Amino acid sequence: MDRDQLRAIQAPIKESYEASPESAVVTLEASGSLGDGISCSVQTGRAIAEAGLHPASGGDGTLLCSGDMLLEALVACAGVTLRAVATSIGIVVESGRVHAEGDLDFRGTLAVDREAPVGFRNIRLAFELDTDADQEQLDTLLKLTERYCVVFQTLASPPALSATAVAAVS
Repeated sequence: MDRDQLRAIQAPIKESYEASPESAVVTLEASGSLGDGISCSVQTGRAIAEAGLHPASGGDGTLLCSGDMLLEALVACAGVTLRAVATSIGIVVESGRVHAEGDLDFRGTLAVDREAPVGFRNIRLAFELDTDADQEQLDTLLKLTERYCVVFQTLASPPALSATAVAAVS
């Protein structure tokens, strides 16, 4: 897809959102089912992802780790966003790699140390791009990718979060 095709697709959508801002608010959903042992099956739209404990917290490594899935969501979103931004501003990116890594202290999630955080301490996102763009263009591309990547911005400025639990009716 080139810049003109992207703009042609997005122009009427943007106009609609400008005319009716409430139509731009979309509720995305995810659901899963508790599985055997310590696992949860998540519907991804294309397949079922079976998540379980990471080996550092007692898992055997045969199931997906939700922490890995969070990083994978960041990589996917950042990669798509970078492609869209590059297309929009006219930077040719032939190919590339996106890599995310994060540091977790499992003492927190295992309640070994109350002072140890539960969750990622640091997350690093990196792009290695096959492009003729100069460093200034790459800096702009990165800045705009960070700005418009939904997962990156959600991690950078966490939303209000709530949880509920109810007993299922038999």
